[in-house]
Amino acid sequence: MTSEITLFVNPTAGRGRGAHAAQPAASALRAAGFSVTTVLGEDAPDALRRARQAVEAGTGALIAVGGDGMVNLALQAVAGTQTPLGVVAVGTGNDFARTLGLPVRDPAAAGRLAAEALTGGSVRAVDLGRVGERWFGTVLASGFDSRVNDRGNRMRWPSGRFTYDVAMVAELAGLKAIPYKIAFDDGPVQEIEATLIAVGNGTSYGGGMRICAGAETDDGLFDVTVVGACSRTELIKVFPKVYRGTHLGHRVVTVHRARKVELAAAEVTGYADGEPLGALPLTAECVPGAVGVLGA
Repeated sequence: MTSEITLFVNPTAGRGRGAHAAQPAASALRAAGFSVTTVLGEDAPDALRRARQAVEAGTGALIAVGGDGMVNLALQAVAGTQTPLGVVAVGTGNDFARTLGLPVRDPAAAGRLAAEALTGGSVRAVDLGRVGERWFGTVLASGFDSRVNDRGNRMRWPSGRFTYDVAMVAELAGLKAIPYKIAFDDGPVQEIEATLIAVGNGTSYGGGMRICAGAETDDGLFDVTVVGACSRTELIKVFPKVYRGTHLGHRVVTVHRARKVELAAAEVTGYADGEPLGALPLTAECVPGAVGVLGA
């Protein structure tokens, strides 16, 4: 394996933590004898182009420094290749790192772990989800949660975490069940009403909300969590349980396991790893062992 490693950095991740995290991660890699090159990019498309160039040139690993959005961008460059992915998780949610038990907001530890994995050949093959040409590592969200994201993205005030909270309250006020069409593994199309449907390759989204708590990243299957039609009061009661994963036992929640999931609903956007995929209908496929992850 080449000793040249690429740090793929989002300098604005975690309110500026990304820029500061690159240095201790790079220092840990250099101390282990690796040569480190940093890739930034003027914007997401430019950064991805540069990351793909590094992969094509034979970099020994692409190490994403940032949050789940940066990991998602890195996946577009390394999925289906022999180049392993490292993660220095310093974003807001960090759900990909949480799912795989990687260090969170400890860039020096993440850098050391990546160096040890590269030196010792400790690379874990991990499944990924794919929608068309787009890859994702954690959860594809649709329904109430994606509508909260839609609203939050349109808001100019307030900022930060409060944006999501205000958007959630506004969406709760108009809560209605969504008519979905869903099919598993090329089976028959089912027409259901649901509050949300989450397709999980990983366990969590939103910074530790364990919406697909039973998902495994190496079983070749999605865990699909369906929250059926429910009232505002019921949703408010269930919501806190998501952080522990105990919502899965609630009467309105069902879990399905499938390799392929087709979703359709009017005026619903799909989000994967927190990034917008586009309007439904969407078809997601689980691709076994699509990426090797350092130290996982």
